[in-house]
Amino acid sequence: MLIPPPPLEEYRRTQARNLDALNHALAGIPEDRVRYHLCWGSWQGPHVHDLGLRDIVDLMLRVKAQSYSVEAATPRHSYEWRVWEDVKLPEGKILIPGVIAHTTAVVEHPETIAERIMNFAGSIGRERVIAGADCGFAQGALYQRQHPAVMWAKFEALVAGARLASERLWRR
Repeated sequence: MLIPPPPLEEYRRTQARNLDALNHALAGIPEDRVRYHLCWGSWQGPHVHDLGLRDIVDLMLRVKAQSYSVEAATPRHSYEWRVWEDVKLPEGKILIPGVIAHTTAVVEHPETIAERIMNFAGSIGRERVIAGADCGFAQGALYQRQHPAVMWAKFEALVAGARLASERLWRR
């Protein structure tokens, strides 16, 4: 979170440099051992200036990782599965879209989760999608984003939604 937010090109230059450093640190680590999470932050406050995935997807794909985790369940980013209609996920790469949000205690319905998974699968291929959470739930002594009952209910819904999507995507 940068206040005020820098111009997009300045932000992209800074992040390109950061990603070069990250890739240098990853040198020698096989890509199939690396998962990269792209996060828009979890601060309390209005997320009205979040960059769109389309603005930075090319930077994300520069990271030497096999899998990319992106927030996709929050209202600000739930439409961004459409980015993959125009952007090709490189061969051998996997996308882990968040299909449950960590920012709200509302438990997603399994049908909503299945729909989210199917949207991504329709754009990049069913074998290249792993359903995930937008971010971690940060359970610990210092900070807990959601009550454990909410977290487990969300994960149970994720399992049920993934099961529905799998039945629909893999039926013969």
